[in-house]
Amino acid sequence: MIPASVGFQCPECVREGNASVRQVRRGSGLRSAGRRWGAVTLTLIALNVAMFVVTAISAVSVGNPPMDNYRSPVFADLAQMPVLVQLGEWWRLLTAAFLHIGPLHLAMNMLALLLFGSELERQLGRWRFLGVYLVSALGGATAIQLFGFPGGYVAGASTALYGLLGALGVLLVASRQDIRGLLTLLAINVFISFLPGVSLLGHLGGLVAGALAAAVLVATRRREKLQLPGLAALGVLLAVVAATAPTIAVLSL
Repeated sequence: MIPASVGFQCPECVREGNASVRQVRRGSGLRSAGRRWGAVTLTLIALNVAMFVVTAISAVSVGNPPMDNYRSPVFADLAQMPVLVQLGEWWRLLTAAFLHIGPLHLAMNMLALLLFGSELERQLGRWRFLGVYLVSALGGATAIQLFGFPGGYVAGASTALYGLLGALGVLLVASRQDIRGLLTLLAINVFISFLPGVSLLGHLGGLVAGALAAAVLVATRRREKLQLPGLAALGVLLAVVAATAPTIAVLSL
């Protein structure tokens, strides 16, 4: 017999009782973080951090300090330079959005991504959020291609982050919520965009593209099957414009 809180129980009774008790399952730390912050948001942060590490190692390989990661062959091969995109290196339109110039640049952008990305991922779902993020990055790259300095390197996730702010603004308007706080935040960030070394074109392009992406989602909210194709079509349009418009402009001179 086995002692119990009241009297004794036979071993068979204890086993039967334990079998009927539902066992508590403890999720892993990664799953818990994914549910709290969003799996896509955390994956994007991990990719940005990984690319920083890769560029830091690449900088060391050519004799530069690791914190000067932008002085590396990998960074040079992936950052956006309009003239090189014009010559056919189209991948730079997206890869540049996963590069950062120094650890402070990375930390600030990843904090913003964690805050705004997790909120939008909860509202939109994983794939719609990812679509908005990538379209926003392409929007910023397109603005740089059209109006930026042809021979200058540009990198950073800020294009996509401004797109998230633009998307959030459209969603707030569509749901008739107060947007004064968001407008204040946007005004502060646009002011910061005028500082030296900051790509105002990339920020504004991302902001507009993110707003357009959210508008596509709002317009097709009653026909959800059209939402992802709509985002894909917008992304393809931006990529085509970014890759071809500068060449057309040069040829037309």
